[in-house]
Amino acid sequence: MFAKTPIAAALALLLWGNAFAAPTAPGTTPGSLLSQSEGLPKDFEAHFFDVPLAVRVELDQQFLGEAMIVLGRDDRITLLEFTDIGDSNFTASERDTWQHLLQQGMPLGGCESSCPAQLLAIHYSLENSLVSILTENIERNADVKRFYDQPESGSHGLIINNQLNLTGGENEEVGGRYGLEASSSIGNWTQAFNLQVSRFGGTDTTLYHAVHELYTQRELEGNFVRLGYFTPGSDGLTRQIRSFGASPDTAVGVMYGSSDSLLINNPKPSVYPIYVTASRQAAVEIYRNGLLINTQPVAAGLQTLDTRTLPGGIYEVEVRLIEDGVTTSTSQELVYKPNNWRNPDERWRYSTFVGRETKLLSNWEEQRTGAMTYGAGVNYLAHPRLILGMSTRKVREMMQYGTSIDWTLASSTSLYANIYQTQDHGTGLDLQGMYSYGHGSIVLSHNRSWLDTTRTFEILPDGTRLRTRNVFVGRTSNSSLSINHRLSNKSSISSRLSHSQGNIEGVGLDLGWNQRSTLFGSDANWRLSVFDRPATSSTGDRRNRGVDLSVSLALGSPGEQWSASIGTRTARDGTRDNNGSLTYQKTLDDHLLQSVSATAIADTYGVGLSGRASFQNDAVYGDTFVQRSSYNERLTGGLNLSSTVAVGAQKAVLSSQHQGSGAGMIVDIETDLDDITLRADDLTGGSVALRPGRNFVPITAYKNSALSFDFEGNHPPAASIVPNRTRYHLNKGGVDYRKISVMKTVTVLGRLVDARGKPLKGHHVINHASRAVSEVDGFFSMEMIAGSPTLEVRYANNLLCQFRLDPSKARQESDVLLIGDLRCTPDTLADVAINERAAG
Repeated sequence: MFAKTPIAAALALLLWGNAFAAPTAPGTTPGSLLSQSEGLPKDFEAHFFDVPLAVRVELDQQFLGEAMIVLGRDDRITLLEFTDIGDSNFTASERDTWQHLLQQGMPLGGCESSCPAQLLAIHYSLENSLVSILTENIERNADVKRFYDQPESGSHGLIINNQLNLTGGENEEVGGRYGLEASSSIGNWTQAFNLQVSRFGGTDTTLYHAVHELYTQRELEGNFVRLGYFTPGSDGLTRQIRSFGASPDTAVGVMYGSSDSLLINNPKPSVYPIYVTASRQAAVEIYRNGLLINTQPVAAGLQTLDTRTLPGGIYEVEVRLIEDGVTTSTSQELVYKPNNWRNPDERWRYSTFVGRETKLLSNWEEQRTGAMTYGAGVNYLAHPRLILGMSTRKVREMMQYGTSIDWTLASSTSLYANIYQTQDHGTGLDLQGMYSYGHGSIVLSHNRSWLDTTRTFEILPDGTRLRTRNVFVGRTSNSSLSINHRLSNKSSISSRLSHSQGNIEGVGLDLGWNQRSTLFGSDANWRLSVFDRPATSSTGDRRNRGVDLSVSLALGSPGEQWSASIGTRTARDGTRDNNGSLTYQKTLDDHLLQSVSATAIADTYGVGLSGRASFQNDAVYGDTFVQRSSYNERLTGGLNLSSTVAVGAQKAVLSSQHQGSGAGMIVDIETDLDDITLRADDLTGGSVALRPGRNFVPITAYKNSALSFDFEGNHPPAASIVPNRTRYHLNKGGVDYRKISVMKTVTVLGRLVDARGKPLKGHHVINHASRAVSEVDGFFSMEMIAGSPTLEVRYANNLLCQFRLDPSKARQESDVLLIGDLRCTPDTLADVAINERAAG
């Protein structure tokens, strides 16, 4: 890698001071490199030409990337490499085009003939360390792109997620479920498949199976279209609208709706501006939950803050105005940037489907077939604080209707209401309200259902209508009031008052107190809870009253934790059940077992035991548990396993990594080092540890981004990762492949001279691991693969000489190989075949 240099900044200052006094030299034009460097002292001028310079590159006034370049006295610019492209909106193909052109070297100034890529001019500004590229599209690309481009040639691949869940107990049949979810990509279409096989256990030993999804889907700019066999839902809506009665079964048909999959999350301001009034030039600090998330300068007077860089969401912040180092005002403000509704100018979100109810490879008798099913749902942004919703659909010959309102009444108060009805079934109401204040929140919840199934009939295949056996007329309701209040940074209280009608009748009350403290020199978390809950069959039809005190303590070696509790509650027969428990938990690193825990419980009935463990290897991730009941001493246990199979680019891998970002990459790591761990960082989020051999890395679908590779930990070995960064651009279900080489390296320190012994500056020294540019005095430093000790020297893309080094004859200090002077003459051109064999 090239070392960045502050020389350009110093040159800019010198140029600024001498620009007005320096006359234009004969043979130069204003803006040329010679003209810009005319006022520089000779010593500084030597650090301007033919040496690496760090610059910012802009294409049509848009950021293309940070880069290292070399400038020539002939007004030519040569790109060495892009060093940072994180904030650039250009695609990889667009950047690769200019990288290829600039690495060959291009003249500065206007383009007069044979202009590649619609080029108009290239300019370098020493004052700003800026390379500006202008093309014929300068005035055509003024609008910010709103959607990601899909891969030019589409993508291909297959990702299969497998899940196995087993549970069983003493003297009973084992029950469980196997689920297979697959996504694939063919061109710009994505396919989905979902198969479920289950068995309830106990007395029901039937093996149930059904396919729930088998469809293909195309993402468009702001919309999606789905064709095939699927479960009708409300995909595409910002706020889901609840329905009543039977949920839609699988159907064959078409679905169309709004989509944000390709939407670029461009920085947008808060819907409601945030104002401050400063008496003089000042600074503003913005805090969220006590953490500083942004700071910015403001001028005197009434000013609006720049909220585009703040995280998305709806949340409160504390704004502090600081004048002359003193906080003069503090206010609580609301940032309103809904994550899933980014553009208030597009007020409609919708989802619609039509098809025929059917089942595929299913032996579930409850699943209907043959009837038409259809539905639609819409959300309307009536106001930045108000979202209205409406839905209707036909399921099992019954119409379902629903309406909703999502209303942010004030910066601290919000309300959500949902009313729904199903033909010949009943009506329901769902109401949620929340009020937030400085040290806590209040949440009110109420839902109520009016059921009437007297007019519900079952339709036989021959058309006969039979009245449903389980007729119910009545209502059920659940209401609750929850309060959470923070007493201090280490203490909080919570309470919940509830009332229910229906299966459970009565009023319940829960009170809790949490406290963080120090015990035996370790962090401790205390919790005290008092409760009085309605009667159920598990408490002998008596109210469940009790108290519980628990403490969690980090004791022992790192990763170890102890927890204990003591309390009383209502027993199964309605008497008192005094109980206590003790739990030990340990987290392990670099081990097949990820964590283990054991718990002992003592109560009125005896002693109960339980144990749990999670594990992970290259192929599978899972956890298991076993319990022994203190009530009847019966043993129960369970096992959960998951793994991922990915196929793409004629490669396949079995991995314990769960695919959660839509796409994936198979990465093969070849190395001559033992016991190393690499880390793959997705520039759009996420990190995965890699081992030598074959690995699977989940990556983000649709986004044109990159994976970077580095060593895990703070003490990397002397080795080179080639390549250390790779780009990707895949649709959902797409799988790509990369091969990474990790080789031992040594640091080479030497000096490049010509036949007369004079230093050669600005020459490119290249090997398989890295490249460097010789300094003014000819010195260079670079990484070299220990097994391929070859170097080649280039200048203006011309091969001048090649060297094959013998490390055993060079002086070595620690990991640095001192090779002295390398005399670059035409007779030092090594045999290319020798270098090729060394590279292999």
